[in-house]
Amino acid sequence: MPVHVSIHDVSPAWSREVELALSYCHDAGAKPSLLVVPDFHAGWPLLEHPTFCARLRELQARGHEIYLHGYFHKAGLGEATPGEDGKPAGWRRAYAQKIVSGGEAEMSDVSRAEAEKRLDDGENVLREAGLTIDGYVAPAWSMPPWLLPMLASRGYAFTEDHMFVYDPAGKRRRASVVLNYASRTPLRLTQSVVFCRLGRPLRRVVPTRFAIHPADMTKAVLRHEVRSTLRWARGDFVPKGADLLRA
Repeated sequence: MPVHVSIHDVSPAWSREVELALSYCHDAGAKPSLLVVPDFHAGWPLLEHPTFCARLRELQARGHEIYLHGYFHKAGLGEATPGEDGKPAGWRRAYAQKIVSGGEAEMSDVSRAEAEKRLDDGENVLREAGLTIDGYVAPAWSMPPWLLPMLASRGYAFTEDHMFVYDPAGKRRRASVVLNYASRTPLRLTQSVVFCRLGRPLRRVVPTRFAIHPADMTKAVLRHEVRSTLRWARGDFVPKGADLLRA
């Protein structure tokens, strides 16, 4: 089954780490999609870094897909009252922010109206940077039930969560395993390494996504694991997320 590689949290905040991840991918023969955050943690506005924008345009011209990846990639910014207008409340929000992510499940922390605004603003930033938007991926893969039809209404042909890849506009989905590492604590790092190693055989029955985060590049053990996983998948890479729907 095919393997699609992506680099998440692409931002000037992580420029060196993104370049290192790209070098690993290119050495293995993979052309990863780039998940671009318009203003990472409300401190790294993409348009204020023209050299980085030029690098993204160069990579897209070479065949790398560009996905919009939230807006801030952080919860607690511009949010609505809990429970208002479709915003998750109670245990659902706590699960998204405390278990699934370290407070970065952006779309599980906003109302539908705020989500629409962030989509509008994010699309405008990427287009002003001279980029074509090939898809959308919610930070931490956290998608409230209303987000998929919202993406469909905007004509998006690719998105994904923990379990599936989707063509929202075409109303299609396919199960897909995702391999990624967590480095917030030593325990989570160890657990994620074990999960990824055990999850590799699932590639025989379902398409696989390998998600690299810039923070992975800051840990020697994860740099080793990233290279190992790329070697394991060599020869089965596909350049577009939507290729997994057609496999």
